[in-house]
Amino acid sequence: MTGSASTGAVEVGSPAPDFTLKNQHGQDVTLSQLRGRNVVVLFYPFAFSGICTGELCEIRDNLSAFNDADAEVLAISCDPMFSLRAWSDQDGYTFSLLSDFWPHGEVARAYGIFQEGPGAAARGTYVIDREGVVRWKIENGLGDARELNGYLQALQSLG
Repeated sequence: MTGSASTGAVEVGSPAPDFTLKNQHGQDVTLSQLRGRNVVVLFYPFAFSGICTGELCEIRDNLSAFNDADAEVLAISCDPMFSLRAWSDQDGYTFSLLSDFWPHGEVARAYGIFQEGPGAAARGTYVIDREGVVRWKIENGLGDARELNGYLQALQSLG
């Protein structure tokens, strides 16, 4: 992670903590370099798990709605990049799967959703506007799936 990031929960109306992580192809993705576009930062606990696969397949199947909102999807877990590549290849994810593997969970900690026990991020979704400000969020526990319509509506409200 680069830049300064506060610890604790991220609040609506506050700047999103910046980060640089590697995607499933080994390329660096930096949140602040996406300014000028809306961004959906989506934390999930584990690649290849049932609920996570369901959530990311739903995003994959509705990616045009994110494109229509000029939104970049960044899905983040603490899994290693190579696992994310295998999962992406298997399920056809064309959006970025980012590895928060090392330092383990550093970005999830900056967003206040890292779970020490399982060593994974909880299910946090943050809709970030073109200026880098968090405009909507939902934070669910490890086993609680999110509703896609919630963040699609939040994106539509950004215009």
